[in-house]
Amino acid sequence: MSDIIQVLPDSVANQIAAGEVIQRPASVIKELVENAVDAGAQHIQVIVVDAGRTSIQVIDDGKGMSETDARLSFERHATSKIRSADDLFALHTMGFRGEALASIAAVAQVELKTRRTEDELGTVLSLSGSKVMGQQPVACPVGSNFLVENLFFNVPARRKFLKSNATELNNILTAFERIVLVNPQIGFTFHSNRTELFNLRPCALRQRIIDVFGKKLNQDLLPLEVETTVCKIHGFVGKPESAKKKGAYQFFFVNGRYMRHPYFHKAVQNAFERLVPTGEQVPYFIYFDVPAEDIDVNIHPTKTEIKFENEQTIWQILMAAVREAVGKFNDVPSIDFDTVGKPDIPVFNPSSEAVEKPHLRVDPQYNPFKQQTPVWKGAPVKDWEQLYDGLERQEPEQTNLFQASSQDQDQEVATEKSQNHYQYKGCYIMTAVKSGLMIIDQHRAHVRILYNQYMQLFKNHSSTSQKMLFPEVVQFPPSEAVILEKVIPEMEHLGFELTNLGNCSYAINAVPTGLDGVNMVNLVQSMVATAVEQGKNMSEEIHHALAICLARCAAIPRGQVLSNEEMEEIVNQLFACSEVNYTPDGKTILNILKQEDIERLF
Repeated sequence: MSDIIQVLPDSVANQIAAGEVIQRPASVIKELVENAVDAGAQHIQVIVVDAGRTSIQVIDDGKGMSETDARLSFERHATSKIRSADDLFALHTMGFRGEALASIAAVAQVELKTRRTEDELGTVLSLSGSKVMGQQPVACPVGSNFLVENLFFNVPARRKFLKSNATELNNILTAFERIVLVNPQIGFTFHSNRTELFNLRPCALRQRIIDVFGKKLNQDLLPLEVETTVCKIHGFVGKPESAKKKGAYQFFFVNGRYMRHPYFHKAVQNAFERLVPTGEQVPYFIYFDVPAEDIDVNIHPTKTEIKFENEQTIWQILMAAVREAVGKFNDVPSIDFDTVGKPDIPVFNPSSEAVEKPHLRVDPQYNPFKQQTPVWKGAPVKDWEQLYDGLERQEPEQTNLFQASSQDQDQEVATEKSQNHYQYKGCYIMTAVKSGLMIIDQHRAHVRILYNQYMQLFKNHSSTSQKMLFPEVVQFPPSEAVILEKVIPEMEHLGFELTNLGNCSYAINAVPTGLDGVNMVNLVQSMVATAVEQGKNMSEEIHHALAICLARCAAIPRGQVLSNEEMEEIVNQLFACSEVNYTPDGKTILNILKQEDIERLF
C-alpha cells in the first residue's frame, strides 16, 4: 500500500491560514493598517471601493522595505517583529506571526510599491493567488502602498457569503475605529467610493475620541487614571446619565492593542451599580499598560483575546479606579434651602465672646401622676340594645348586595370577560374571566399592540407623520451612519423624515404620530443601534428590529395610572392581535389565576 500522507503545497497552506486570519475585508484593513503603525508611519490613508470587494488600498509614510524584504514579506512566517520564541513574551508590535501578508496574497490580487529613505528607487511587486506575477524597480515615495483587488477571487464560496456592502463597510469602519483610538499621535484618512469619511489629525486622546464619535460625547466623559506596580490604567468613562440600553461605545485596549474582555467589562458595570438603571450601559475608553511578559496575546488568530497573569488583581484595580473617577468628577448639585420664615441659626465662632446660657424654667411641684384624668367608673349600661339600633334594617340591603355580586359573577362567566378592570401598582391590569382572574402586564401588552401596528405600516407602506416644530439634530459615527442610510427608507415607512446635514449629522423633521413625550434623538439612535446589531440583509429582519424598538419607546410605561376605559381599550386591542400571550421578543404578557387556585387559597 502506497504512502498517503503528504506535505501540502504552499498555495493550499496559505489558503487554509487565510481562512483564520482573513475572514472579511475588515480583516485586510486591520492587518495592513497595523503593519503601517509598526512601520512608524505618521500618516496613513485607507481607500476602499465597494466595501472592499473591488479594492482596498493602504498608503503609509513609514520606513518602507528593500527589494529583498518586499519579496520575503509575502512568505509564510516571514516577519521582522520577532527573532526567537522568547520574543513572544515581550511583544511591543501589533503583528508578529508573519501570516497576514501571505494570507492576503493567497486570496486576492496584490500590488505593493515600497521604498526606503536611503534608496533612490523603490520596488513594485505583483502577486495573484500567492504567485509572483512580476517585480521591478519603480519611482515612488518613501513608505509602502498596498493595493488589494478582487478579494476572494479564487475562493468563490467565501466571496458568496460576504454580507451587503453596508454591513461590510460597517465592519471595516469598526476595525478602523479600534486602531485610530489607540494611535492618536498618527494622522488617518479614510475614503469609501471617493467619499471622505474620516480625516483625523494627530491630537490628544480625548480629542481623537471626540473626532471619531462626535462632540456631544465630550460632555459625558470623565477622566480615569491610576498607576500601580501591577499596571497603569488611564482613559475615560461616561457619566451615569450617559447610559444607554444599546449603542454605548465601549473599548478596552492593552499595550496599544484592542481587546475584548467580559471579565473586565463586569468590573466597570459593578462600579456603576445602583447608579444606572438595570440593563443600561455606560460608554468607556480604557487603556491598560501592562508589562509585556505578564500578558499572552498569542491565543487567538485575530489577537482580540488576551490572557492576563494578574487578572483578578487588575479587576479590583479597575473597579476601584472607575468608582473613584465617578465619585471625584461627577457633578454634585448644590442644595438651595428655603429659608423664608425659618429661624436664623448663627455660625459658631470660637473667637467671639460666649453668650449667656439660656435658662430653663422647671416646676419642681409638678407630678403628672397626681393630675391624671379621672377614669369613668359607672354602672353597666342596661339598655345596651340601643347601641345596635338600625342594624336590622340593613340586613336586607346586605342580602341584596350578596345576591347582586352573585348575579354579576354569573354574568362574568357568561360574557367571558368583565367590563370592569382593576390596576395593581400601576403595572398590571386585573380582570375577571370565566376561568379565573386574568393578570396583564400593561407595558408588554402595549408593546405587542404597537408592534403589530408598525409591522402593518411596513406591509402597507402607509403611515401618518407629525412635523416637529423645532427639528432636532442627531449625530452618528461613520460606522453607524452607513447603516442609517440603509434603514432610512424603512424608517420613512413608519413616518420618520430625516434630512442629511453632512458630516454624519441628520435633522429629524417629522416623526410618527402618537410619540408624544419620547426623546426623539435617543429613539433614532436606539433604532440604528438595533439595526447594527441585526446585521442582516433581509428587510423583514430590519422591519422587526425597527418595529420592536419603536414599540418599546412609545408604549405606556410601568407605573402610569389608567382609567377603566383606557384599560378596556388595551385589553380589547390586545385580544385583537394574532399573538396575545407573548411580546415580539418572547416575554410573557398575561397569566390567568384559575378559579380553583383562588378557592384553594381560602
